[in-house]
Amino acid sequence: MQIHLMVVCCCCCWMVRLREEVKKMEHGDGEAVIIGGMVLDIHATPSMLANPGTTTPGKVYYVQGGVARNVAECMSKLGAKPYMISALGFDMAGNLLLNQWKSAGLSIEGILKDKDIETPVVCNIFDVNGEVAAGVASVEALEKYLTPDWIFRFKNTLLSAPVLMVDANLSHPSLEAACKMAIDMACPVWFEPVSVTKSRRISSIVEYVTFASPNEDELIAMANALSGSDEFHPLKESQKKNISVLSLFQMLKPAIWVLLEKGIKVVLVTFGSNGVFLCNKGWPRQFKMPAEKTNQCGFRGQLFKTVMQKCPPSRYSGFSELDRSSHLFAVHFPSLPASVVRLTGAGDCLVGGTLTSICAGLDIMQSVSVGIAVAKAVVEVEANVPSTFSLSAITDDAKSVYSGAKVLFPQSML
Repeated sequence: MQIHLMVVCCCCCWMVRLREEVKKMEHGDGEAVIIGGMVLDIHATPSMLANPGTTTPGKVYYVQGGVARNVAECMSKLGAKPYMISALGFDMAGNLLLNQWKSAGLSIEGILKDKDIETPVVCNIFDVNGEVAAGVASVEALEKYLTPDWIFRFKNTLLSAPVLMVDANLSHPSLEAACKMAIDMACPVWFEPVSVTKSRRISSIVEYVTFASPNEDELIAMANALSGSDEFHPLKESQKKNISVLSLFQMLKPAIWVLLEKGIKVVLVTFGSNGVFLCNKGWPRQFKMPAEKTNQCGFRGQLFKTVMQKCPPSRYSGFSELDRSSHLFAVHFPSLPASVVRLTGAGDCLVGGTLTSICAGLDIMQSVSVGIAVAKAVVEVEANVPSTFSLSAITDDAKSVYSGAKVLFPQSML
């Protein structure tokens, strides 16, 4: 009887170890954890100027979307294996999204599946220039079903994760639960605002956030939410015409400073064709992942080596001595010329490219350069994420961005 029990116990222990090893293979060391929306996007583009009150000839596409899902898929196309935590239904949209995720070889363990869930769907109508003219979003299921209890089940995935990215589709309780869980595991948090309305959810989690990536309008909304006022206003189109990069930065500097003063370490502000501002209190090169939390397997290893050659960190090393916590440091990264097909997905893939690079061991300056190069590749295709990325194209474009980046001299805010 004792021998039989020992055999059973040994078999049970072996099965537990086997499951643990399988989980490690699915989500290994140096892999980011992504929490947020998986959405089916419906893109409708007219072939001529649309008239209200009637249909217009054009094209309609079903596209896998959702900010968190786009970021995670982009990372996977760059060789990463991000761990996705989300929620889907057993409807047509959910099956389409889940099957695509499985076919990419990514773990579905963190994706809640339930017959009562209506899979999030967003329908966007574009103008003839590829800009969103109108849209309707049905994403309530994310707030209802992506609960703190579901998120807590996957706490151990953060033990070796270099970063947790959360998108603002989560409810306030779920955002707080995810961020507190990350802090307990000494894992930095990246906040992706999603939209102007949802970006205001930063107010409940700002103390936990290391990185944030708003566009101009989201930046203003976040600054107002954090300051408890409406003193900040988006720039008018007339203000943006024929304006220098430095003048643009000066106009938005007070709003950026609010985010930094509230505790966010790095603010990455996107401006479309006007490029990207990387801002923080102190020199940003200090934000680099510890070697033990990075992963340079496969494509990422090639990306790391090539970018280190083409974008040497020594180019900006002279500024490190200027690191002072009372100063705002900002670096402007130029955009890249592109043959634009669709602008949706560009911001998400900029974040995906940046996160992949950070997790591979590149510093924040190199990583943002890669992110912008990845975003260029995205706007030239119909999908939210390209089917493949070219290493040579990405690294050549990253070199152009990195070489064109300009440090806006530190200015005291005291």
